[in-house]
Amino acid sequence: MNDVAQTALAAHGSDMSLMGLFWQAGFVVKFVMLGLLSASVWSWAIIFDKWARFGRFRRQLNTFESTFWSGQSLEELYHTLSDRKTSGMGALFVAAMREWKKSFEKGARSPIGLQTRIEKAMDVTMAREMDELESRLGFLATVGSASPFIGLFGTVVGIMTAFQGIAASEQTSLAVVAPGIAEALLATAIGLVAAIPAVIAYNKLSADAGKLGMRLEAFADEFSSILSRQIDEKASAGR
Repeated sequence: MNDVAQTALAAHGSDMSLMGLFWQAGFVVKFVMLGLLSASVWSWAIIFDKWARFGRFRRQLNTFESTFWSGQSLEELYHTLSDRKTSGMGALFVAAMREWKKSFEKGARSPIGLQTRIEKAMDVTMAREMDELESRLGFLATVGSASPFIGLFGTVVGIMTAFQGIAASEQTSLAVVAPGIAEALLATAIGLVAAIPAVIAYNKLSADAGKLGMRLEAFADEFSSILSRQIDEKASAGR
């Protein structure tokens, strides 16, 4: 009877604040909560980093487009960008021009082969740029899809532990049941807190990456057409 009384007294004196529920939780539930909180913090770090990177990338695209279509010669623009670390359209432009100049320096005679090599160079560069844009988005997708289930696992374990404690104390009053159930449900709440922003951010950032990729593809097609006309002109002049 003394044990039962102590258990009931401890239940009445339980700290029902969030921190209190966390410290009172069992080892497994506490481990789940810490894992979900860590995933949430890392997700927010990725979200802010991608938001800043996408903003810079978008501004770089706008700046390069303005310069490219300003009427400046391709040679001048290439000399300006070739010694810099470029990204986006600038990287596609430098890769294509580098292949163009290498081929003519080596006396390339096949216009079709030159066009194919230029397109391949831009494809490889575009794939690298898209990999950079989409990097770590998979982590957001994983957190968004798995966190609710991980939190539910913690809740199930916590409820099982609470019921075992209730059975051992032979007390079924709300004061005895509530703390254990609240601790268990906290794991599900943290799982949702981690999952919801991750899902929203993943959908938004994936859509933004797709739009930026479409702009890169459009420029690659336009620049490929420009170089194709110049290749034809050089081939005609060489006959």
